Amino acid sequence: MKRTGIIVLLMVIFSMPALAQQTAKHTFALGDTAFLLDGKPFLMISGEMHYPRVPRECWRARMKMAKAMGLNTIGTYVFWNVHEPEKGQYDFSGNNDIAAFVKTAQEEGLWVVLRPSPYVCAEWEFGGYPYWLQQIKGLVVRGKEPQYLEAYRNYIMAVGKQLSPLLVEHGGNILMVQIENEYGSYSNDKDYLDINRKLFIDAGFDGLLYTCDPEPAIKDGHLPGLLPAINGVDDPSKVKRLINENHNGKGPYYIAEWYPAWFDWWGTKHHTVPYQQYLGKLDSVLAAGISINMYMFHGGTTRGFMNGANANDRTPYEPQISSYDYDAPLDEAGNATEKFMQFRKVISKHLPEGTVLPEVPAARPVITIPDIRFTSSAPLFNFLPVPAGSVKPLTFEDLGQAYGWVLYSTKLAGNKKAWLKIKELRDYCIVMVNGKRVGVLDRRSGVDSIQLQLPAGNVKLDLLVENLGRINFGPYLLTNKKGITEKVLWAGKEVNNWQLYKLPFDKLPAVKTKKAIAGSNVPALKEGTFTLDTVGDTYLDMSNWGKGTVWVNGHNLGRYWEVGPQQTIYVPAEWLHKGANNIAVMELIKPEMDKLSAIDHAVLDVLK
Repeated sequence: MKRTGIIVLLMVIFSMPALAQQTAKHTFALGDTAFLLDGKPFLMISGEMHYPRVPRECWRARMKMAKAMGLNTIGTYVFWNVHEPEKGQYDFSGNNDIAAFVKTAQEEGLWVVLRPSPYVCAEWEFGGYPYWLQQIKGLVVRGKEPQYLEAYRNYIMAVGKQLSPLLVEHGGNILMVQIENEYGSYSNDKDYLDINRKLFIDAGFDGLLYTCDPEPAIKDGHLPGLLPAINGVDDPSKVKRLINENHNGKGPYYIAEWYPAWFDWWGTKHHTVPYQQYLGKLDSVLAAGISINMYMFHGGTTRGFMNGANANDRTPYEPQISSYDYDAPLDEAGNATEKFMQFRKVISKHLPEGTVLPEVPAARPVITIPDIRFTSSAPLFNFLPVPAGSVKPLTFEDLGQAYGWVLYSTKLAGNKKAWLKIKELRDYCIVMVNGKRVGVLDRRSGVDSIQLQLPAGNVKLDLLVENLGRINFGPYLLTNKKGITEKVLWAGKEVNNWQLYKLPFDKLPAVKTKKAIAGSNVPALKEGTFTLDTVGDTYLDMSNWGKGTVWVNGHNLGRYWEVGPQQTIYVPAEWLHKGANNIAVMELIKPEMDKLSAIDHAVLDVLK
């Protein structure tokens, strides 16, 4: 017993420094030119990384990579539609456990800059807003409309319960918290910004608050009294001037979003920017004592149906791809790129004297899978749920559905040639007549009509409509409903009397029969298995497939689309098993496909 007691005592003594480090309260404040951590100047070298875009099993490894590049801080948004997918139903579990993400960063010796502003943009579905806000008549986001403020308050209070205990002032590692997000690009209502500030304080975020905006918008988006941070500017003299002008001639100076590259959308070239263009800028910013947050340090993957889209009066609808590789220093799978290594060299020059960076972890193991075959293929009509009836076509929001597909079905009198038009299609539609695909409509390319020759008799018309991602930035943020949002016209006359089938695919539907219809060209759910002797990262090669979504072992890995530039889907090793693995594909336009392979690298730069 004495020996056991001594061992326990020694364990307690040796664990005390670690416990003290985790629970010690700090101060974080604004100096005239620098941030002050415990009263001493602190140069924040931060990298953005979003917890929903990285498997929880990989958070710690990615943070070790951040330390190896010389970062001392992680920046992340908090995503409303992740945490309150339905009104009043909160989810902070699994990959959505933001508190665990922050605590993991603390365990790895990293500070956190938190961005729980209800609007995040982030190339994320609806800019982070939950779809159900659009079910509430009269609600207007990003303003003082009472219903919005009530929903916002409920959400931010829930977030505060999770995260306010983790502020530095309370013994955690969250240095500061951002209210709203690039609000000056949207409006200039200081009263609304002050409501944001008060809501955050009520939720327990009683530490340092700040705003961030791009150069043209900083004046409109800044709330006097808070630190104004700048996005997308890396000229030191300009950064200091802009912040001084909006902060009583004082600093500190913080670039809240410094872009080492850019994101991609379907049908356009993959964005890459050589690291050489950034080294001098990074060096000069850090030499000037300006704190920085790289957007993104590690992008990861926008899985499921959570990608956003851009659109404005000059730009057509542009849904973003599933890969959020971003040409970031850490690639989609979490491996160091040459950009990472070169940034590490620059950063190391500006670290406290005597700092020795950890060795860069080795690249993650990769496997190939030569032949994955699908043993069943069920056409769309084999797994339809019970429909809802409606005279007019209803939107996703009307149906209480966030993402996925809705099948609109009706009858037309045949023996006629005419134009079928969907007014305000959101966003992609497979047109079927009597159970056969006859065409595709696509908001992205502006195609909303098709000429049909109907056979004689009573004709069945089916329209499978996909939500390709709600707009996450710009004026159309307020008009973001999905599905058939106005009406269907046949030969110029409105079509009524619809059967509506909800296909949210939040879980894979039960298929009534596994037998495929020979020669069927309608969308199909394909299922199969593959066996592995060893696991590793891999990339499903979808380049011969058409358009759809992939699940592996129940994980929705995201969308693919032959138009490119993304032609592969990343599968993290942590979601694979030795032995049998399950795969499912919802294929919209090439249901005849029955096999695919997995290769050892991403293909993100092929347009078709």
